[in-house]
Amino acid sequence: MSQPLASMTGYARATGAVPGASFACEVKSVNGRGLDIRLRLAPGFDALESDIRQLIGKTVSRGSVTFNLSVERDGAGGDLLVNRQALATVLSAIDELSGTVPAAPPTLDGILGLKGVLEQRDRPMSADAEEALAAAILGAAAQALADLILARRQEGGQIAAVLIERLDEIEALVQRAEVNPARGRDTILARLRRQLAALADDITLSEDRLAQEALLLATKADIREELDRLTAHIASARQLIRGGGAVGRRLDFLAQEFNREANTLCSKSNAVELTAIGLDLKAAIDQLREQVQNIE
Repeated sequence: MSQPLASMTGYARATGAVPGASFACEVKSVNGRGLDIRLRLAPGFDALESDIRQLIGKTVSRGSVTFNLSVERDGAGGDLLVNRQALATVLSAIDELSGTVPAAPPTLDGILGLKGVLEQRDRPMSADAEEALAAAILGAAAQALADLILARRQEGGQIAAVLIERLDEIEALVQRAEVNPARGRDTILARLRRQLAALADDITLSEDRLAQEALLLATKADIREELDRLTAHIASARQLIRGGGAVGRRLDFLAQEFNREANTLCSKSNAVELTAIGLDLKAAIDQLREQVQNIE
């Protein structure tokens, strides 16, 4: 069974708690050339980095993914400790400045109120509790990633609908170019006669020579190959969209090929009508590629 088309942007959040602590896992993704993983873990949880990276790698194939983990431990039973090093630094500064700055002597509560002198430290959880917390965090991370994938696929479905509209537009323009009478040798011959008549009344060419010149111009302006390739690219793009999955790079390559054929069509154009179709093609292809940039 094929996977739905997915975008590279999305956001999800999962929370949880165990006795002694609560936590939140947030994950967001944006467009990226490949898979770029950035983790911001709460202090003391670096050991989970490898497991979380593996979870993301198994779930997401492309995009810039940021994962945030915040943890709050229960405050009850925590210890209030004096940071001896910070206190020594403060007392040393007081002794150094004593007598040089006109000020009242500092009070004990003032010194203890300085940032960093007193620290709130939670009592460590038991080994079993820490293990349960780590397992719960990984479970929440997996849930957040599942929700992220769901969000990316929902947006991917919307993008797929837009891509189909652009392909329909491109296909209609290709069909217009296909049936445009300016491609015919008779039309080119008639145009050549008008151009000669406009240059000078005394310039004449034999019918055979005119036919040869018209054939040469028609050969140079032949866009049969470009139209065939555009038709083949349309079919390939539709197949990729129907198949779903991580097809963003392949769709981007096809969009480049679309643009190349449209450019060649414009350069070969021998009539204003065909040039206008070619420019409309380029506009539709640009819109197609803009949307393709969002696909995983």
